[in-house]
Amino acid sequence: MDAVRVALLREVLAGTEWPSATRRFAGALRASVVSQGGGLLLVGTAEYEPWHLTAHLVDEAAWSGQPELTPTLVRHRVRSGDPAHLAVGLGRLEAAGRGETLLVVAPERPGTGLLERVHGARRAGATVLSLDGGDAEVRGLAHDALSVDAVEAAHGVDLDTVQHLVSAAAGENSLPGPRGRRRFRDRLSRLADQLTAPPPARW
Repeated sequence: MDAVRVALLREVLAGTEWPSATRRFAGALRASVVSQGGGLLLVGTAEYEPWHLTAHLVDEAAWSGQPELTPTLVRHRVRSGDPAHLAVGLGRLEAAGRGETLLVVAPERPGTGLLERVHGARRAGATVLSLDGGDAEVRGLAHDALSVDAVEAAHGVDLDTVQHLVSAAAGENSLPGPRGRRRFRDRLSRLADQLTAPPPARW
């Protein structure tokens, strides 16, 4: 999702908790991975792999000058012909530990096997974050969590929307990067905000 669409989405959600909540969570994500020099692992459930969030974070890492935001997608099913960046299985969670951040994306309750691996990673010292559907056990494992329950999803704010806002904010919240691409992205974001602002009142 480009900067213009993110700005429009924030405009639609103005007056709700979501713009500030997603920025806060993105700040926690960024602070964790940047302070530890990277090591971001991203895992979904057996039924839901967070492909789009992975791709958006890769883009944000490049645009913001924060390579630490680039995630490793951990998959439930890896096939023999998969390329290296898509061939990281759940065993990677068992090796996770101090200095790494594990972001769990779980629209529904994960299976016991994943929960046990996440718990093991936390005990080994990994920072655990979750974007979830409100499951108490997932939230209980996370150092920080952002949840979207069924009521919110019914009103148009679903987990996919929240992922777009979080990934965009993760890049925007970073320290100023090199001149050039980052400055252009800032100008584009400001332009989008101006285009979506209501016209001035006339008296």
